[in-house]
Formats: sequence, structure tokens, C-alpha cells
Amino acid sequence: MAEQVEVDVLGTGFDAMGTLAQRMGIEIVEASAARVVGTMPVDGNTQPLGLLHGGASCVLAETLGSIAATLHATEIGVGIAVGVEINATHHRAARAGTVTGVATPAHRGGSLATYEIVITDDEDRRVCTARLTCMLRRTA
Repeated sequence: MAEQVEVDVLGTGFDAMGTLAQRMGIEIVEASAARVVGTMPVDGNTQPLGLLHGGASCVLAETLGSIAATLHATEIGVGIAVGVEINATHHRAARAGTVTGVATPAHRGGSLATYEIVITDDEDRRVCTARLTCMLRRTA
């Protein structure tokens, strides 16, 4: 497993106790405005049939895309990013192991940023493709 990267977006302490990402076991292994990579265990994030829950895939996607969008917002001097739309297509089931998400930009503007997030299983098979759009906001 890759070493976890500490990501402190605008001093918010992304890895702080009590966050949803932490509860789901999400670990960030690479982070920049151009690419964010993270992993999440399937175990503990399943639906009653023992398959990775689609909502868990969306949490991973939104976490990675939001980090990337916030890093972009910081780079251009805007401030923060807040999610306004997410969609996901679930291609196949994951039953065990770890899934890996990679967020890359589809659009990085001054008021909106959109990221595509591809989630794969341990065998590098695509589990989910998501798209997240974030509104970029100035901090107070």
C-alpha cells in the first residue's frame, strides 16, 4: 500500500478526526490541482449483498475531486471549492480489497472546476466513473 500523504487544504486539517473520509478509510496518496489519488477499503463500505456501496464510491469521488478543486482554487487565489453536482456510473462490483480513485480535471476555470474521477479495483478494472463540479468561492 502507498504511503498516505497529509493534505491540509487551507489549514482545515483534511485528515482531522471525525471526517466522513476518515470514517470510510480513505487515504490520500497524491495531491495536486492536476491530479489527486486516493484509496478506500471495500471492507466496511459495502451494501447488504457484500458489494461496494455505490454511495461509498461517490464519497471517494467527491473527496478526491473536492481536494483537487480546492487546490486549484488556492492556486488561482480564489479560496475554497464547494461541490454543486456529482454523477457516477457504476461499471462493476467490488467485493474485497481496496479501490483506488484518480481525479483529473475536465475544466479548471475561475468560478467552476470539474473533475473526472475514475475508480478501479485491485486488478485495475474500472469500478466507477464519476464527474464532480465544484463552485469556487472566496473565503471571508
